[in-house]
Amino acid sequence: MAATKLLLADLASNAKHVPSKYIRPVSDRPNLTEVNTFGDASIPLIDLHDLDSPNHDEIIKQIGQACQSDGFFQVKNHGISKKDVNDMLRITKDFFRLPESERLKSYSDDPTKTTWLSTSFNLKTEKVSNWRDFLRLYCYPLEKYVNEWPTNPPSFREDVAKYCTNVRGLVLQLLEAISESLGLEANHINKAIGKHGQHMAMNYYPPCPQPELTFGLPGHTDPNLITILLQDEVPGLQVLRNGKWIGVNPIPNTFIVNIGDQMQVISNDKYKSVLHRALVNSEKERISIPTLYCPSPEAVIEPAKGLIDEDHPAVYRSFTYAEFYEKFWDTGLATECCLDMFKAA
Repeated sequence: MAATKLLLADLASNAKHVPSKYIRPVSDRPNLTEVNTFGDASIPLIDLHDLDSPNHDEIIKQIGQACQSDGFFQVKNHGISKKDVNDMLRITKDFFRLPESERLKSYSDDPTKTTWLSTSFNLKTEKVSNWRDFLRLYCYPLEKYVNEWPTNPPSFREDVAKYCTNVRGLVLQLLEAISESLGLEANHINKAIGKHGQHMAMNYYPPCPQPELTFGLPGHTDPNLITILLQDEVPGLQVLRNGKWIGVNPIPNTFIVNIGDQMQVISNDKYKSVLHRALVNSEKERISIPTLYCPSPEAVIEPAKGLIDEDHPAVYRSFTYAEFYEKFWDTGLATECCLDMFKAA
């Protein structure tokens, strides 16, 4: 009998059918006929070049509208070179194409580790597995974590470190813009999240023989502050809008930005952390690389004082990010967002 494979990529390469542990209940399968990927259904595309121009106020307004109505937007002219973006996509593909024995050097099923390769989401708590392998890296402060990262492919640490630094610069720019769009001081969110944290997931979705039976990731909101997503040219991301799933087709050299649960709290529910999911397909592998920017664990998260008044009481109580994150991992990718547990009495 064949040995059990720890990683999906090594199981999927010969699979003719989806193994039973990946099959979702009938009520929770992707209904591919219901998805809208056409016309004006996609998410806003914002040109960041104009942030440093006389059009600054207009771009702040666009960002605010996107955060309020969509929870998602795309950015172009973001200041990260095409070469750095392509290097990151290439190194991710190269890592997941390494021999099984080489990849498994990073394997763990312990989600508290700061560098770990695993499969699905949380093997210890979930009932149904997801059609995904992932390498999770902590990346800020860089010097604290980079020596834990894989050394193969040979340029892995150099390429990924450069990308992480670039994306952090983009995040800090966006946090100022989002603070401004809320009518707060530009540095409000920056100060509210303590020493900051930055994680990255390098997601690998192998081709799936029966994509209608499973998810790469089911519907979930992000527990962190803000997510910057880089994806390859293969579609798969869907966002829930007005009760319908919208396909977000990749646009070369753009990033997708989405509001996380902590931003919803700081904005006192003005900005929404929105359900999204990843589908798989039978033809092509797919790569997606979310950078999850977070408060530091001890940071106390609460609605901004400038957004609370008699007509707008605080929707959430104060809590530490560590408290929230623990609940998130214990709950798993539940459709219901963890935020409900932190509502003000």
